[in-house]
Amino acid sequence: MPESESWDYTLCIPNDLRAVTICRRTLRLILTMHGLIGLVDTAELLAAELVSNAVRHTKGPAALRVRRSAEGMVWIGAWDTDPEPPEPPQPMDGVGEAEEGRGLGLVSACAEYWGWQPSTRFGNRGKFVWCQFPPA
Repeated sequence: MPESESWDYTLCIPNDLRAVTICRRTLRLILTMHGLIGLVDTAELLAAELVSNAVRHTKGPAALRVRRSAEGMVWIGAWDTDPEPPEPPQPMDGVGEAEEGRGLGLVSACAEYWGWQPSTRFGNRGKFVWCQFPPA
């Protein structure tokens, strides 16, 4: 597999639901500018789920991080101030049209890999919830 350009962006956001839209649009721009337009729809969906969980379930700041490895894998992560692990993903067939409770189920269904890890940022303990997938 030929090596690809690697890059890494972080967008620091306040605890505000409007930040989800800002993250989606920023991610769309990043992927488009790097020639990865085929990933935009899935990446936007995954980022929106990760960021909305970070903003809804914590009181502090959050961050969206997106990077591409030299091998071409795209990684999207959301940091928040809650150091506790996320709730396990719900099966998509049991969620139906529900507005809540589907986030990590979608991430699990759409991403090649996902996970979480404890992390410190902005001087606060917290966690990163991330997913990665190969370019389309």
